[in-house]
Amino acid sequence: MFENLTDRLERSFKTLKGEGRITELNIAESLKDVRRALLDADVNFRIAKDFTNRVKEKALGQDVLTAVKPGQQIVKIVHHELVQLMGGEQVDVDLKGNPAIVLMAGLQGSGKTTFSAKLAKFLKTKRSLNPLLVACDVYRPAAIEQLKVLGEQIKVSIYTEEGNTNPVKIAENAVNFATQNGYNLVIVDTAGRLAIDEEMMREITNIKNAIKPQEILFVVDAMTGQDAVNTAKEFNEQLDFDGVILTKLDGDTRGGAALSIRTVVNKPIKFVGTGEKMTALDIFYPERMADRILGMGDIVSLVERAQEQFDVEEAKKLQKKIAKNQFNFNDFIKQIQQIKKMGNLKDLAAMIPGVGKALKNIDIDDDAFKNIEAIIFSMTHKERENPMLLNGSRRKRIARGSGNDIQEVNKLIKQFDKTRKMMKMLSSGKNISRAMNAMKMKK
Repeated sequence: MFENLTDRLERSFKTLKGEGRITELNIAESLKDVRRALLDADVNFRIAKDFTNRVKEKALGQDVLTAVKPGQQIVKIVHHELVQLMGGEQVDVDLKGNPAIVLMAGLQGSGKTTFSAKLAKFLKTKRSLNPLLVACDVYRPAAIEQLKVLGEQIKVSIYTEEGNTNPVKIAENAVNFATQNGYNLVIVDTAGRLAIDEEMMREITNIKNAIKPQEILFVVDAMTGQDAVNTAKEFNEQLDFDGVILTKLDGDTRGGAALSIRTVVNKPIKFVGTGEKMTALDIFYPERMADRILGMGDIVSLVERAQEQFDVEEAKKLQKKIAKNQFNFNDFIKQIQQIKKMGNLKDLAAMIPGVGKALKNIDIDDDAFKNIEAIIFSMTHKERENPMLLNGSRRKRIARGSGNDIQEVNKLIKQFDKTRKMMKMLSSGKNISRAMNAMKMKK
């Protein structure tokens, strides 16, 4: 995400590298590149121009800081302005009603139905709410079926009325049903169209007036760039929505929608979709997003994702096993499965400062652990519990069973052995340099 923009901004800041101080002349050249980078990212011209004017004004108005180089100073100012451009601070959804009603709006193909299910799962898991998903798209073939399948997947109830073609009535009946049956959250998935039309707008406005939602969320495909911003503007004029959801942000290497939409509609981005999995949903934090755009990583989000997956009690048990040198392949496979649950591997790596740039041209497949899992699952329970049993004949059998060469099996076992020894050394209080030296000697 934002790959192209990150590269272009980095090149722009190089103009000031080696300069003793920021001057009208050298900052003009640097900011011309920044403006081009924003325009190439599909940011509206006026927004890009206003942005660079503010950066210039602040940079020239700054007191000269001898401890901070001009390049670093301009990055700091650009970071601050990017945060402000995207809203300044995170804005939560309003869930005060009983039931709280969330109305989803957007064009067809924006990912509205999928995101409705993601949001239901998120609020069920994070806020302990009991959601009801309502199928009000009575036009698109298989739309109701899609919501049913997703509902089963996330274990959330779906409200449908087969044969009823009046979305307003379905929405009203769903809210009454939720009130009578103990649901404290209603998420209404409405119909989209391939383009904005009066009929669609009239219908969703009627639904809004009938059920009076606390929250109206506009769902838009981030990859459509400036078109996404224009669509948001038209929807907002009709609906006066409360927040924006940017879907498919993981596929958006430019970032124009994320950078422009707040300024145009003056409504906060509340969530972003970052993949197809039902867990691929992130709260939108402007500051963290600015960090990512400038290649600074996003350690806070990475730690939060890790905390969601790693159980404290399990971690304590694992620590004891490591200290006793009892870490085995069952423990290893558990760690892999927890990492996989955290999301796309390249996206995770990019959250570590400096790593995203290093991995720019490297393709990290989400099936990167596939061979490792195949090898481990081809071992018997005893072999996974006690890796010392893995002699030559057992390794050959594991290679055949997993569809790998014997060399791949040997490589994994050797790497596992090195990892186990290093973990044991670290857990027993030895310093890291000794552990690293031991690793080097084994190569």
